[in-house]
Amino acid sequence: MVSRLKLTACASALCMMLSTPAFAQQSVPEPGTDLVELYTWLHANPELSFKESTSASIMAAELEALGFTVTTGLGDEWTRAKSQRDEGTVRDGVGGYGVVGVYENGEGPTVLIRADMDALPVPEQTGLDYASEVISTTWTGVESPVMHACGHDIHMTSWVGTARELIESKDDWSGTLIMLAQPAEELGLGAKALLEEGLYQDFPLPDYNLALHVSASSPAGTVAYSSGYALANVDSVDILVKGVGGHGAYPHTTKDPIVIGSSIVMALQTLVSRNVDPQTPAVVTVGSFTAGAKHNIISDGAELLLTVRSYDDATRQLLLDGITRIAKAQAEAFGAPEPEISIDNDYTPSTYNTPALADKAMTAIRAAIGEENVMEVTPVMGGEDFSQFGRTEEDVPGLIFWLGAINPDTYAAAQNGGDPLPSLHSPFFAPDAAPTIKTGVSSMTAAALALFSETASE
Repeated sequence: MVSRLKLTACASALCMMLSTPAFAQQSVPEPGTDLVELYTWLHANPELSFKESTSASIMAAELEALGFTVTTGLGDEWTRAKSQRDEGTVRDGVGGYGVVGVYENGEGPTVLIRADMDALPVPEQTGLDYASEVISTTWTGVESPVMHACGHDIHMTSWVGTARELIESKDDWSGTLIMLAQPAEELGLGAKALLEEGLYQDFPLPDYNLALHVSASSPAGTVAYSSGYALANVDSVDILVKGVGGHGAYPHTTKDPIVIGSSIVMALQTLVSRNVDPQTPAVVTVGSFTAGAKHNIISDGAELLLTVRSYDDATRQLLLDGITRIAKAQAEAFGAPEPEISIDNDYTPSTYNTPALADKAMTAIRAAIGEENVMEVTPVMGGEDFSQFGRTEEDVPGLIFWLGAINPDTYAAAQNGGDPLPSLHSPFFAPDAAPTIKTGVSSMTAAALALFSETASE
């Protein structure tokens, strides 16, 4: 069973925070710190996937100060085992930093609210006074500057604010509140780690799962959502093309893997256009094509790296089967050896927002922030491992919604022909913190209260 630590004092949650040199000159926020101040600290001190020790400690201390029963270390054994299974991963310092806080407040439904904590290996270029200067090493051993370029600092801060609001208003609701701080969303592994180490077995089983994600294309003060499919299946496929190398002057004595690989790339373009129903979303992108080392040498191999996106499981399987079929057939057409095709088992499944839950939560959010500030949008082909929490035999309904994060003036200028807005994962992405956090707390609190009160009355 996973090794976990039940916190008994705020000091025990904070004791390890100053051990990392990057944080040694900075004051760690205490529980109850102003939310914008907390956000600023988290933004300036990002941590990569499966290295979220300080972020997890801050989240745990906040919950413990509010009276939650807090468990830390969830996912530790799973991540250590994976680091040993996967060749090339970094084993030192790997740990599961999942934080689970449980607050029992009488009879009623169980609502889980999740926030992700990890940052990205991106060099920040926002010019903010509190811009990150942290440098760290990724799961695969690459040293890089680190930035919260996907807004997980906003997620954590809104999560803390929501916990505070719900405990302050505990006389107005009844049920069990679970606050979950998740590691390694950016790797698509954190939710899986927590589930495989007993999230649904060792803690109260949720009746509902809730989460939010910042939007780089919506103004602060707004919320957007999709009912039904919201985000995509995300698969990674590696194709190792095998050729016969030789001198570039004598191509007839070789089996050129670059030509074979190019043929595979072009044939893959027909997979979506001629195999998938035109009304069904699907994406196959070759993101990397590498081969050879010198002008006059035909290499004996080439490597293609693909990302594959879909919503429903049948389309996902059609795409994966089609990639395998096309790669093998193209190699055979050139008389080359069969390629090696590797499909990553740790894929991110599509996120499905339960329609009844979406309707209930958005009705409450509209009442909290204004009808004009909530909009339904089309789903996107990005991925989010929040989906894993609904892909278990328990079949827990879930909802993740978009939280507008762009300064309204900046947003309006971009809509009128001004500079384009930086996307998520951009080194220039900088949320309009105060109104974004305020809306995040108001929206998530309203959704949770609606689930507690309405379900209890049914």
